[in-house]
This record gives sequence, structure tokens and C-alpha cells, in this order.
Amino acid sequence: MTNINAQQINDAIKAWAQAILDGDDGRELAVVGLISHGDILARRLVQELAAAGCPARYGALDITLYRDDLCSLRHKPALRSSYLPFSTDGMRLILVDDVLQTGRTVRAALNCIFDYGRPAVVELHCLVDRGGRELPIQPHYAAFTLGAPVESVRVHLAEAEGTDAILINEHNA
Repeated sequence: MTNINAQQINDAIKAWAQAILDGDDGRELAVVGLISHGDILARRLVQELAAAGCPARYGALDITLYRDDLCSLRHKPALRSSYLPFSTDGMRLILVDDVLQTGRTVRAALNCIFDYGRPAVVELHCLVDRGGRELPIQPHYAAFTLGAPVESVRVHLAEAEGTDAILINEHNA
């Protein structure tokens, strides 16, 4: 797979929102993104869902303090504020991240989510699934799945970097 451009990302988000609609089970819906790019994608998904007549609550999680490597980091990561102004009890919660690889970030996010309540169901959705799991965690939905290991995947979103693009470096240095 080569780099992914803004139009491909936009098309993927529309298809992603449709996949969420197709899975509607009648429960209250929340779309919760992991800071710092998952939250942007979650906001876009909520907008797409609203345009289709499906209201969804929006939330953003900072999972920094839930990381399993926090004590071993050389530099202390910056803490950001989570935004989840509602209980997740009984909801269908769509957890959104930009890139899924090892599964460790998702494990931390699940621990964080349950501090806000007990959702009826949690679905993991990501923009890019690059494989390489260290934990038994799989996405319910991935907009793009990389078939072979790659050196790096960088997601650029207009709200943060000024443009939408996914840069994939397939060559090992």
C-alpha cells in the first residue's frame, strides 16, 4: 500500500460512519477518540453520523496514566484533559484510534473507559490497522489494513497538521 491522500481519508470516514450505522442496535451511541488523533477522527465520525440523522455523543480520552510503560519512559509524557461528560453505562461505545499496532494503547483505553461507567458494548474502530499485535485485541472496523509489516505509519489530520494524509514508510532503515 502506498501513501493515502485526503480524498481517500474522507471517503473512508464516510464508509466508516456507514459501518457504524449498519451496526445500530438501538442503544445510545457514544464515539470516543483517543487523544491526539483518535479524538479528531471521533469528532468527524460524530459529524457524519449527525448528517445521517443518527445522534451520537462525543468524548475524548487521554490514556497516558493508564500506560503499562509509564515508569520506564525516559521523558514524562504531557498530560492532556480527557473529555467524557457523561456516564457510559449501557451505551454502545465506539472507541476510535488512528493507528492500531500492538494493542497496548487499546488495553489502557479499556481500563480508562470503565472508570466512566459500564458500557453495554465497546467496539474498537481504527483508521489504520498495521498489525503486529502483542495483545489479543482486534478491531471491529479498520478503514485501512496494511497487509505487510511497515517501518512507520504517520497520520496527518487537517485539524492538527494542516492537511489529511497517511504516510507509510515501507522500507526498513
